[in-house]
Amino acid sequence: MPITTSGRRGPQVRSDCWIQYEPREHGGIEVLIRSKVAALYGRAIREQAEEVLRSLEVKSARLEIEDAGALPFVIGARIESAVRRADLTPRPPQAGWLPPLKSGGQTTSARERLRRSRLYLPGNEPKFMLNAGLHKPDGVILDLEDAVAPSEKDAAQVLVRNALRTVGFFGAERMVRINQGDAGLEDLAWIIPNNVHTVLIPKVETPEQVIRVDRRITELLVKDSESHAEVFLMPIIESAKGGINAFAIASAASSVVALAIGLEDYTADIGVERTLEGRESFWLRSQVVNAAKAAGVQAIDTVFSDVSDMEGLRTSARESKALGFEGRGCIHPRQIPVVHQAFAPTAAELAKAQKIAAAFETARKQGLGVVSLGSKMIDAPVVKRALRTVELARAMGMVEKTQTYTG
Repeated sequence: MPITTSGRRGPQVRSDCWIQYEPREHGGIEVLIRSKVAALYGRAIREQAEEVLRSLEVKSARLEIEDAGALPFVIGARIESAVRRADLTPRPPQAGWLPPLKSGGQTTSARERLRRSRLYLPGNEPKFMLNAGLHKPDGVILDLEDAVAPSEKDAAQVLVRNALRTVGFFGAERMVRINQGDAGLEDLAWIIPNNVHTVLIPKVETPEQVIRVDRRITELLVKDSESHAEVFLMPIIESAKGGINAFAIASAASSVVALAIGLEDYTADIGVERTLEGRESFWLRSQVVNAAKAAGVQAIDTVFSDVSDMEGLRTSARESKALGFEGRGCIHPRQIPVVHQAFAPTAAELAKAQKIAAAFETARKQGLGVVSLGSKMIDAPVVKRALRTVELARAMGMVEKTQTYTG
């Protein structure tokens, strides 16, 4: 019988554990624990280990646990991963030990919520998950794709499933980036019944890719009677072909709420270097923005890869806003406040928008078909943009929520 391992060990590891699992034909369950907090939590770790093994119908095995401050959802995921790696017959994703859903049960998101920032977190690194929400991103992305080594994707599926059920993320939208193709469809079975809000689909080039994911999610929601929340989709355009088909992709399913862009893969696809100025990606960024707006969904810009260049990020994010994007990806928490500030209306923009919105409200109450500000007539698109600016400011806490304008 194979001896398998899961998790991480070593002096630099924290909030994780290392598991060695040795299945046996007889002799019962033997659990060996090495932990600096064994005196306080050793008994609880042992009891959880035995519970996880029972749930997986393991009757005889030797289990070694080297703990580095792992929480129960991590310990459970690492044990389960080691057992699954020893299995000759695959188990369904919901088989075995599941941590209880965080207090409050199945939470929901909203189609029009703020998505200024989305913070990428490697799906196999629990140390980044626990406090990610403290940095106040609009969304957190548990990444099952590029941030996870191929050899660890199976372990990441279990860990992400448990994290979705357990970690609160302080109100951030709970996102997962799945893998490409059939591997991504397999990822869905791990996350859909477990309190995910939005699924990011990487490297989308055709609307059929979105439709396949949408149909699979529907099947899983119908199958799981406890899942009632709607799951949204965010396709990511990362190639020339994806850019050509951007509008069809954005409008492929009613569950699509945003269209995102990935420039590292795009620039590689067209054979150029990515630059800070971004001239090489201007066509794709414009294409994605216009496709998103035409389809009635949000446009989300790419990540800024230099985490030490805050001024470069600020300039890039302001350019994103000027092009029509409504948010962008973040790969480090320090990028979040810079992005939020860049996408906020300026004082001058807000003051002008409020004047136009107030004039529109006055005209509406008087039953007038036109809006005027002083002696100047205001066109309908200008009114629409002003109302959107005020609404954004309200959502960001810059305007009293009691002050409303009806578009």
